[in-house]
Amino acid sequence: MSVRKLKPITPGQRFRVVNGFDAITTDKPEKSLLAPNKRSGGRNSQGKMTMRYIGGGHKKKYRIIDFKREKAGVPATVASIEYDPNRTAFIALLNYQDGEKRYVIAQNGLQVGQNIVSGDAVAPEIGNAMALSSIPLGTIISCIELRPGQGAVLARSAGAFAQLMARDGKFATVKLPSGETRLILVTCMATIGAISNSDHQLTVSGKAGRSRWQGRRPRTRPVVMNPVDHPMGGGEGKSSGGHPRSRNGIPAKGFRTRSKTKQSNKYIIERRKK
Repeated sequence: MSVRKLKPITPGQRFRVVNGFDAITTDKPEKSLLAPNKRSGGRNSQGKMTMRYIGGGHKKKYRIIDFKREKAGVPATVASIEYDPNRTAFIALLNYQDGEKRYVIAQNGLQVGQNIVSGDAVAPEIGNAMALSSIPLGTIISCIELRPGQGAVLARSAGAFAQLMARDGKFATVKLPSGETRLILVTCMATIGAISNSDHQLTVSGKAGRSRWQGRRPRTRPVVMNPVDHPMGGGEGKSSGGHPRSRNGIPAKGFRTRSKTKQSNKYIIERRKK
């Protein structure tokens, strides 16, 4: 993993830091695992704008990712490590011994030609997926399920990882990337290793146009709006705009919005750090 700083031959490249893409082994995706990805432009079925600051952007094909890893006991060979425009992590193309091909989220250190497998009676090696009940304590994990059979929902972005801290009865204690410590059922699946492309956070866009390529339109600051449009709008000249809050009047900094009666509160041992 590495990043490159470009020579400033244009104003947009002066501060640009790009991903080295050392781990990428091919630029051609597997056609059978592609699906159309239609853009909404922030509009609903009536064509009315319901989400602001969305629109445009480069056309993308969706890569169908196997988040469930339910092919237990069937070994697979890593055919390639690929870029995915729909996520920050890299993805790996697996060739299973029964002939099937699938994409999975690539872990850091996953190599082309490496064999990986999912199931409970497998070795805890990078890329292997198994239930939390079979993973040794202290192991770095990623792509974690919250409900058995649901598919991975936690620790899926570039460089993310969690740590299996303890097991007690039917629950495992997992320290999540946010710093939160939480109970998760031991029958939930997880993958060994941290997610690939950990240098993603070091990249620098370099220019506003790159946001437009990604489908993001310019965002209007609340303090320059009128009072009718936002609680922080209005005032003469460059007035401060009052206390930071959302368009609906909910305070934005330090105000806790999580429900005190939320059903999953009992599974959270320690809240994330502020």
